[in-house]
Amino acid sequence: MSEATQTDTEFAPPPPEPWDFWDDGAREPALNMALDEALLLTATGRGRPLLRFYRWDRTAVTIGYIQTYRAAPAQGFVVVRRPTGGGVVFHDHDFTYSVVAPVGHWLTGLERMKSYHWVNRAVLTGLEACAVPGILEHRETPASVDRSTMVCFQSPTRYDVMLKGRKVAGSAQRRTRDGILHQGSLHFGGPLPVPREDLSRRLCGGFRSTLRAELAEFAPTPELLELARKLADSRYATDAWTRKR
Repeated sequence: MSEATQTDTEFAPPPPEPWDFWDDGAREPALNMALDEALLLTATGRGRPLLRFYRWDRTAVTIGYIQTYRAAPAQGFVVVRRPTGGGVVFHDHDFTYSVVAPVGHWLTGLERMKSYHWVNRAVLTGLEACAVPGILEHRETPASVDRSTMVCFQSPTRYDVMLKGRKVAGSAQRRTRDGILHQGSLHFGGPLPVPREDLSRRLCGGFRSTLRAELAEFAPTPELLELARKLADSRYATDAWTRKR
């Protein structure tokens, strides 16, 4: 029996609740990171969680907030530093998503790793519906791994999604007084195993069944887009931010 279908009283389904769902398109790397931060900064005003799916308008690499710039490949990729932690992520064939929960939501009241468990169980359930069965990793990243330079999909950690011994879904979080930003990526070492549209639909199903999310279509306001553009121009597109370590 898979991790997602085990009976576990600690992970009994929460009550159904409304979530916003933004099926976003392809954007420049700096703006993608800025939009996620803008969604976190405005989470309290929305008052409910948001799930965002998005793409990249060019081949890119993101590095974790605490990582050194030298962790990024020397050439061939646009590099941007994430607002969250974690390792180097290549955005070429991957499927990228984010979850933003406002302060006061039950996810924000959980210990950090339990919140990872919930979100990654939703991802796992979606993959199972695509006939891509996996398991959740239960081991921590070894202390010998240099987190300042590690590559995300080469360094499994607790509650990552594993398929045949290989990490295929990882994530990182940022917690502030506004709530939680949870950034995640699915990567299978090449093209996605199912069409992107099918994966998107099945992942939505995973969030509906695991987190009882009643997904409602979200349209960004001009104010949100303006805030994100300002964050991109002042932070995520600058060398001062990208090369800060």
